[in-house]
Order: sequence, then structure tokens, then C-alpha cells
Amino acid sequence: MSVRVRFAPSPTGFVHIGSLRTALYNYLLAKKHGGEYLLRIEDTDQSRLVEGAIENLLSSMEWVGINHDEGITMVDGELIEKGDYGPYVQSQRLDTYKAYIKNLLDSGDAYHCFCSKERLDEVREKQKSLGLTAKYDGHCRSLTEEEVEKRVKAGDTYVIRLKLPENKDIVFDDAVRGKVVVNTEEVDDQVLIKSDGYPTYHFAVVVDDHLMKITHVIRGEEWLPSTPKHVYLYEVLGWQAPQFVHLPNILNIEKKKLSKRHGDVAVEDFMKKGYLPEALVNYVALIGWSPEENKEIFSMKELQEKFSLNRVSKSGGVFDVNKLNWMNNHYIKESPTERITDLAIPYLIEAGYISTTEAEEKYSWLKDMIAIVQESLDYVGEIVDKVDIFFKAEVKPEDEETQNILKEEHISELLDVFSEKVQAAEAIDQAAIKKIFKEIQKEKGIKGPKLFKPIRVASTGKAHGPDLPLIIQVLGKQNLLSRIDYVKKNFI
Repeated sequence: MSVRVRFAPSPTGFVHIGSLRTALYNYLLAKKHGGEYLLRIEDTDQSRLVEGAIENLLSSMEWVGINHDEGITMVDGELIEKGDYGPYVQSQRLDTYKAYIKNLLDSGDAYHCFCSKERLDEVREKQKSLGLTAKYDGHCRSLTEEEVEKRVKAGDTYVIRLKLPENKDIVFDDAVRGKVVVNTEEVDDQVLIKSDGYPTYHFAVVVDDHLMKITHVIRGEEWLPSTPKHVYLYEVLGWQAPQFVHLPNILNIEKKKLSKRHGDVAVEDFMKKGYLPEALVNYVALIGWSPEENKEIFSMKELQEKFSLNRVSKSGGVFDVNKLNWMNNHYIKESPTERITDLAIPYLIEAGYISTTEAEEKYSWLKDMIAIVQESLDYVGEIVDKVDIFFKAEVKPEDEETQNILKEEHISELLDVFSEKVQAAEAIDQAAIKKIFKEIQKEKGIKGPKLFKPIRVASTGKAHGPDLPLIIQVLGKQNLLSRIDYVKKNFI
């Protein structure tokens, strides 16, 4: 099967998680079948353009590893195009749209409409009050060529609409929803060219997808009601329609459509918090698509091999950040500590824990510190809270459990002996600490939790945590001794 697909966002801001999934499914289908995946920018609504949105889009797609074969790309800080079917920005294709809208006007499949916004609003309100479908009433459909020409020459504002036939069933096949039948009585005479001369999405998308030889249109289900109009446009233009694939909505945990009001929904949000791109891609792939085997962890290569349209669900998938955190934690645990250290350093610098110079000079120490907490991170940005114990000058028991541990009878003697042995040791590394523990066990008969927990509380303020000898090694001798001394003076 020859496959050509496109991801065609509007440059109106951040890349939504739903947009990421649309791009991903297009990309996976193309790669599975050895096809082409292209990026087209749909900027016909000039009022909604956001400066820098295309650059942000390209940066986000590069970060997640979804690289297109054709379309808009960034080279040495400049936006350029690659491919044989450009321009890939719709606002640069206006002459192309003019040629095809002329064809539709000449064939009688489109017409000029001079109705004002006030009239259109009045018509729709009246239809609603009568319980009818709110749509254009065809007021300008019967204007003669002479009337149209006269009004155009007079400078009257107009749009160009698609002329749908009356009471016609439009039938198309959707890869997710199967056979879809919609009667034209339920559909509006869609505006194809706006009063500013720009095409609407509905016209431009059909022309562009045909000229760019797109075989599969994969997009969100919000476009499903518009698809009959697109199908009819293909018909009157004499073109074969592509395979339509309408993806289910991504929902929040309350089963409502995911939106900015409910927290992080942009790829950039997850980048800033320190999620790993392979985790986000893996998780987003599973929101609306299910693999055949009972498995949740997939590399990009595995997703390309396993993805199929017949496993895409009709029902909306829930975006659960807790599930994403679980998956991201898995990828963090599997990552080399050097990678997580490099990702963590900017957060530590921003928090004021270290300087840029210290990040270089103390890299080995930082790596040991990161290794201690790496398996507990849901996302790298959490590092600031996880490593505060290594940067605090003072240690305080964090809760009732730790306070009770410090009240046990043997604590004072244990901390004195431990401090003496640490002071006498030439170096404080994991081996030295384990040796000291064994000596205390033998000399004082203090073992197990009664030995380790008080020292952990005096060192970190916590009763539980990662490997204690490694924590102590990272703390260092003087830091450790000053903490124990502070705890002895203030809490024992």
C-alpha cells in the first residue's frame, strides 16, 4: 500500500497533546508502510496567527522524534521548504485556490453570497427558535450572473459558497467509524472563499490534499461533521477522495475534552517539567489505539511496526497524568544516570542549589546524588524537591515517626560512636560506611533498624529513603558530622 499522509496544524500557539497524537498516528502509518509524512501549515485564518508558533511546532516535533519527509523545516535558524509539492504554507497558495474556485463557479457548483453577518445571525436565530438545523438559507443561490457581476463591481462584500444539491445522501467510509451517510438537508452551503479572499479550511484542505497526493486524512473527530462537504467537493472537482480516519477525542479524567483549563495539555508543558520524549510518545500512542499484545512499553520503532488503523478506538481515550508519570518513571529508571544528570542540572541551577561552574566541577558528585533519587522521579523537574536533603544546612525530623526514633534510649550513645568513627575515617565512601556499621554492630550490639534508622534520621531528617551508605557518601564527612551535631543539640 502506497501511503502519503500529512500533519497540517494552524500556527495558533502551542502544540496540544491531541495534535501530537494526530501527528504521531500519521507518522506511524507512513513509516509502517514505507510511505511519506509531510508537514503543511494551514494559516488561512490570518486573525489567529501567533508569532513563533511554527518554530515552536518544529521544536516540539523534533524533541519527540517525529520528523517529516516533506514540508516546512528549520535550517540554520531559517524556515525553508523541502519537497516537490509546495508551497507547504497555505497563505502562499492563494493563486492555486483561485484557479479551482473559478472552476466551481463556472460549473455552477459554487456561488457568490452577499449576505451580511447581521442577516445570517437573524436567519439562524429564527431557525433555532423553530427547532430547525441552523444553516444558511440559500438566499443568494439564485442570483443571476448579471446581478453578481453588478454587485462585485460595486464593491459589495461577498463570500463564495459551495452549492450543495438538495436531499442528496453523501456516503463515505471512515477507517474508525465505518460507513457514514449524511443527507445534504443536514449540511450547510459551506463558505469556500472568505470576504478577505482567503480560502476556508474546508476548501483549502481538499485542494491541497489532492494536489499533494494524500492517501489518508487522519484528524480529530471534530472534523467529522464537515467531512460530507469535503467528500462532495472531491466529487464535483472530479477527484478521488482519500481514506478518512477520524480519531476519538482525548478526554481528561472527568471524561471531558482535554483543554488548557484542566492543566498541562501542551507538549511544551511536559518538556519544561522534564518528561522524557520517548515516554510521552509511548503514552500518547496508547490514548485511542491499542496493540494486539498485552503490553504497554513501546519504543518508536516498535510503534511503527505494531500500529494499525483497525486498532484505533471509536471512543475517547482518557489522558491520565498519573499513568503518564508511571510510564515516565519507567523510562527514567531505564536511562543512564549521566542522561538524567544532564537533564537535571538546569533545574538545580534555576533553584539556586548550584552554579554553572559548580555543575562542571562537581559533575561526578552530582551524578552520585542523582543516582540516589533517580528511581523515585516521575519527571526530572521533581529533582529540586528530591535532593533538598543534600543542600540543607540543617536537618529536622520530618514527622512523628522520625521524632520517636530519636527518643529511643540508645540514640545518644549511637550517634556519639558513629560520629567518632566517621571523624577518624580517612575517607567517607560506601565501603567505609558499611565497615563502620559492622564495627558498631560488633562493639555495641546495635543492629538492624535500631542502627540504620537513627543515623538516617540524623543525616536526612527522614526515616525512609534510598541506600544509606550512598547518601552519606554524597553528603561528605563535614556535612554529615555537622548535621548529626545539630540533631544531637536540638532534638535529643
